[in-house]
Amino acid sequence: MKTVSLREAEADLSRLIEAASGGEPFVIAENGRPVVRVVPADVEPPRRPRLDFLAGQVSAPNDKASRS
Repeated sequence: MKTVSLREAEADLSRLIEAASGGEPFVIAENGRPVVRVVPADVEPPRRPRLDFLAGQVSAPNDKASRS
């Protein structure tokens, strides 16, 4: 995935958005650190696993008691 600086993104935003909408996502970095990922709007983000499906059905020991 292409990484561009914030300054480059500001200067070429139209071109970058056109490329991203055509299937070429990119990352905008500030001071060398990734800040934002730009992907086409029709791409759904990955789903997070659902961890609450056993809520109320499972119990765990009190962690503080095991540290004594």
